[in-house]
Amino acid sequence: MTAGTAEDAAPQARAVRLGRRSAAALVLLTVAGVMAFGWPLLADSASGLAHSRDAPWLFAALLPLLLAVAVATIADTGLDAKAVAMLGVLAAAGAALRPLGAGTAGIEPMFFLMVLAGRVLGPGFGFVLGALSMFASALLTGGVGPWMPFQMLAMGWVSMGAGLLPGPDRLRGRREVAMLAAYGAVAAVCYGTIMNLQGWPYIGGLGSGISFVPGDPLGDNLARFVAYCLATSLGWDLPRAAVTLAATLLLGPAVLKALRRATRRAAFAAPVAFEEAAAEGGRESAPG
Repeated sequence: MTAGTAEDAAPQARAVRLGRRSAAALVLLTVAGVMAFGWPLLADSASGLAHSRDAPWLFAALLPLLLAVAVATIADTGLDAKAVAMLGVLAAAGAALRPLGAGTAGIEPMFFLMVLAGRVLGPGFGFVLGALSMFASALLTGGVGPWMPFQMLAMGWVSMGAGLLPGPDRLRGRREVAMLAAYGAVAAVCYGTIMNLQGWPYIGGLGSGISFVPGDPLGDNLARFVAYCLATSLGWDLPRAAVTLAATLLLGPAVLKALRRATRRAAFAAPVAFEEAAAEGGRESAPG
């Protein structure tokens, strides 16, 4: 086995190791995120939430605070200077990739990078990277609005999910690339679907066949939501999935290799030790 092959087969260090506090913060944020996205389908028809027009704005105001708490907790428990530097580089790359296709039939090349980075650097780093990349790209493209925290959370889930895929230290080569390509394609469609939930309640009254009807049974609203997705977003979700699949298959091996080598050279897992300087008197030679 050559030196380069042995290096590539070495166990992969995580840029951020999730502790109990950061894992708990991610779980709580995920639960709150499911409520924020799915309240139209989860709210009981007899509750005030199901009939409230203020619910989307309430979650839009609450979600940024929860995102800030989760990101701060992860940073406090695991992000050192080297991880912050890599996070900045990858977030800038992701933000630069998004305008290349955003708004054109749903083509968003940033997805494949978020998936590959989450796979190599772990779920904690992946979540922060996905959220920060979407925030930076929104500033870059002028896409700041009440939908932005939902986009940050959804992209954080996409990248975090890649870090949770099985076999990071055993499954390599073509099988790993194929798995990541399939995951990226599915995640790209799921991203569009859950983002539809964020905007769906706002279109009430535009069309009874696809609009959210407060207080209606779950089955009726779910059927309207499926019709809404098919009518409005499938033409964007499928090209996004196709681009993610193709980019991962074509560029995945090279990008994975580069990320893994950069991670090993950064030595995230290496312990930091400080040695006391020897006493000055001990360094002086004895008088002759």
